[in-house]
Amino acid sequence: MEDGQIWSYRRCRLKFLVGLLLFCTICCSIREVSASIHEYQNEAFIPRSNGFFSHGGSEGLYSSKVHDSSDSSSDKPLQGKSFIRFEDVTFVRTKEAASKQNEMQESTGLVEAIIFEVKDRERIGGAFLKTNAICCHPTLAQTGSCTLGEVIIQKDQDNQDWPKRIRTSFAGKNEEAIMKPETVEINATGMYYLYFMFCNPELKGTLIKGRTVWKNPNGYLPGKMTPLMTFYGIMSLAYLALGLIWFLRFVQFWKDVIQLHYHITAVIALGMCEMAVWYFEYANFNSTGSRPMGVTLWAVTFRTVKKTLSRLLLLVVSMGYGVVKPTLGGITSRVLLLGLIYFIASEALELVEHLGNINDLSKKTELFLVLPVAFLDSCFIVWIFSSLSKTLEKLQMRRNTAKLDLYRKFTNSLAVSVLLSIAWIGFELYFNATDPLSELWQVAWIIPAFWTLLAYSLLVVICILWAPSRNPTRYAYLEETGEDFEEEGISLTSSVDIATKLERKGLGEDLEEDKRE
Repeated sequence: MEDGQIWSYRRCRLKFLVGLLLFCTICCSIREVSASIHEYQNEAFIPRSNGFFSHGGSEGLYSSKVHDSSDSSSDKPLQGKSFIRFEDVTFVRTKEAASKQNEMQESTGLVEAIIFEVKDRERIGGAFLKTNAICCHPTLAQTGSCTLGEVIIQKDQDNQDWPKRIRTSFAGKNEEAIMKPETVEINATGMYYLYFMFCNPELKGTLIKGRTVWKNPNGYLPGKMTPLMTFYGIMSLAYLALGLIWFLRFVQFWKDVIQLHYHITAVIALGMCEMAVWYFEYANFNSTGSRPMGVTLWAVTFRTVKKTLSRLLLLVVSMGYGVVKPTLGGITSRVLLLGLIYFIASEALELVEHLGNINDLSKKTELFLVLPVAFLDSCFIVWIFSSLSKTLEKLQMRRNTAKLDLYRKFTNSLAVSVLLSIAWIGFELYFNATDPLSELWQVAWIIPAFWTLLAYSLLVVICILWAPSRNPTRYAYLEETGEDFEEEGISLTSSVDIATKLERKGLGEDLEEDKRE
């Protein structure tokens, strides 16, 4: 009766942790997609206060390592420099707006591209003049604080060129205004924003076409992603070291390996390939500024397959596969079906994030893709802990101390990982809530890196607990007896009749349990 109460308490505690983890997972699953090339495909302007604006992009940029006093030319290499380059940016106004203009007039509409560091955001608009206006109106123009018809900008006293303003004007009745190609060098590390803005109400309905290229001194990788390239390189070596140790152990005791060892080998191999492919994909992106679909597709697929197999591995281990039972019985099809559905949902999410439009996805699109993956993750979590609870209870009833000790260590490891996950999800929620403008972009890479390290740590724990050895019976299911037991629990001089009874009893119990499941 006491054992039953203890197990009921443990199950309640596990369900509470699972519920909390599921809630936090759904809340923080949406991730921002970073990119070094921002495409504009007929982007519209949004009215705000007395002006109109369109968000052209934002990115963390490191300071240039090389500074030239002369202007940068398009035919001169920009090695070691950080910059934002405008390429084929075109503003298209409506035919109605163009027809109202004087064909002989040189400037019939002004559009401004404004680049500023996030810490200088209060310098854009009339906040420093104690007004909510974004564009300069006649009253402010009379005081000499700004130029009529332009965005109000308070220049930095230490650097009069910042925030950076680039003007482009429509001529006569032209419907298009092409922005001159320009490269803006970045000489201070920070989070930079680009806005296209205009103040003339007659330009309402204007659209933007073209693109901007954002480059860091060491390559085209966005600032948030740059540390991840090094991280993936280190993790590739970590998986290689784990794979080498596991392979030597596998070869040394190849006669004693069980089916579970092949599953572990597959997960290690996939993890090694995943980290290596991501490293080379980031390295190629960093050097060329483009992401070949083939390489990215391989990287995404490796990640999805490895995530799926890792979850299936945790699930079958928790069920006691190869340890408490020789097969999964009737639930094999359900396990494979859950794995297949998870693979499809996760692959779709990863493909859209990495192969879709390089600009940020809409929140609705992300939510639509994230929710199925979060729900399936919760299914895995609930199933893993409920199966683990049953396996522990079964081993305790059989008084199999060796396997019970093994699964207790595994349970403790999972419990620690769950607590770490909950703590980290809480930190991630706090991080995103307190840093809406990505001012802490230089340390944002540790958030995805943590999950990779946690998955690797769990794999290492499984490799240690289920490592091939000379005594595989300490965790392997014995087909001869149907139930493994301690040598000290049964005398070596026990009669054949006792062994036979135990064999029949063990096989009967396992077959009956498999049928029920």
